[in-house]
Amino acid sequence: MPPTSDALPSLVWFRQDLRLADNPALTQAAERGGPLVCVFVLDDETPGAWAPGGASRWWLHHSLAALDQALRQRGSRLVLRRGRADKVIPALARETGARQVFWNRCYEPFAIKRDTTLKAALQDDGLAVQTSNAALLLEPWQVKTGGGEPYKVFTPFWRALKGVYDDRAPLPAPARLPAGPDVAGDMLADWALLPARPDWAAGLRATWAPGEAGAQARLRHFLKASLADYRDERDRPDRKGTSRLSPHLHFGEIGPRQVWHATRHAVAAGGSDAAAEKFLSELAWREFSHHLLYHFPNLPEANWRGEFDRVRWHDDPAALAAWQRGRTGYPIVDAGLRELWATGWMHNRVRMIAASFLIKDLLIDWRAGEAWFWDTLVDADLGNNAAGWQWVAGSGADAAPYFRVFNPVLQGERFDPAGDYVRRWVPELAALPAKWIHKPWDADAATLDAAGVTLGKSYPERLVAHDTARQRALDAFAAVKQGAA
Repeated sequence: MPPTSDALPSLVWFRQDLRLADNPALTQAAERGGPLVCVFVLDDETPGAWAPGGASRWWLHHSLAALDQALRQRGSRLVLRRGRADKVIPALARETGARQVFWNRCYEPFAIKRDTTLKAALQDDGLAVQTSNAALLLEPWQVKTGGGEPYKVFTPFWRALKGVYDDRAPLPAPARLPAGPDVAGDMLADWALLPARPDWAAGLRATWAPGEAGAQARLRHFLKASLADYRDERDRPDRKGTSRLSPHLHFGEIGPRQVWHATRHAVAAGGSDAAAEKFLSELAWREFSHHLLYHFPNLPEANWRGEFDRVRWHDDPAALAAWQRGRTGYPIVDAGLRELWATGWMHNRVRMIAASFLIKDLLIDWRAGEAWFWDTLVDADLGNNAAGWQWVAGSGADAAPYFRVFNPVLQGERFDPAGDYVRRWVPELAALPAKWIHKPWDADAATLDAAGVTLGKSYPERLVAHDTARQRALDAFAAVKQGAA
């Protein structure tokens, strides 16, 4: 039976905000007083094709376990339910007698549609619903052009965001969270979020520490060890120059306001303002991606620039599979795809190189790459993923021009000059001199033999010759731009 006293519980619905600190929904519910029912709903139906992929599900398991532990330390716990959230949340409210529901907003198109309908239904049933922003610095509708339109170019968006964002101190975690009625929930293990047959997650376990504590530790380490050199090191996959906060941000184990505030605090304590500015601009690119997704909800499925609908993509399952496995014959591309498979993450510079190779060199639809990243990235984020792939393809807002084609050899030589990144992830080439490691096909037979490399056997031949593939892509995309395709 639901409680009959005046101390009716509040329902706190956790989503992409799996933290206690700087969590407005949780703070507001705690300040109301009374018991709390904290719930997470595994809803694989509402997102459709955008239900979490394999790597994201691995992360989610560990993040939920960490959140439950943190809640228990403050007197509460996490209730797990599975099913359509627009059915689960009203049912749980009735079961517990909750009269108020709190959640932080999500901005994916399917989430907006579901939450709008759910909020109205709960209010019709007499419940109070309070929603907040925990995922972004500013709401997607708050940053507008002078004409009230959404921004379509990043640089003016970044200037506008800086002009209106108020760097206020993040909210502390509530000290105490009184538990609500003892309601049944699923066992996390029963959700089978972890891979078992086979268990392919060894590299993920060795690389990541999901959860709020892991996110805070990674931020502290980055600000202390890497921020000062961020401008110079961020494009070097052979070095640890990036924050690697992206999966923590996606799951809301840390919020962008916390990252911004801590970064500005580091500058005030004597850090590099120029480095901080560059780092925060990358945080703003995440904002811009969500801004685009909110205003252009078809971004993950459709070319933002309609003329790209005329591109004649190649249907080449064998080439796509070779790209996915890191067997293209281009070492920097293969290193990136193998890093992705092993760790659930790929360095951002290499993401651009690998994406360009798939789209421009192989002429494979960008959506095939987007889908692969969605399944294999621990930081798979609908806005970031879609905006990034459309940027490389040239089909998106503020995209790279269609004629920009990354040369994987030159990119490798510039950003992995000693070949250390390739040596780590493509060990069959480890003994090659740096001069040849990004273009082994140009090495003489004696050099290849001394390094134990046999092209076509120990390491694959190139799927395509870049110069030829580049010209093919330029011709295909130019024809589209001219309306001739």
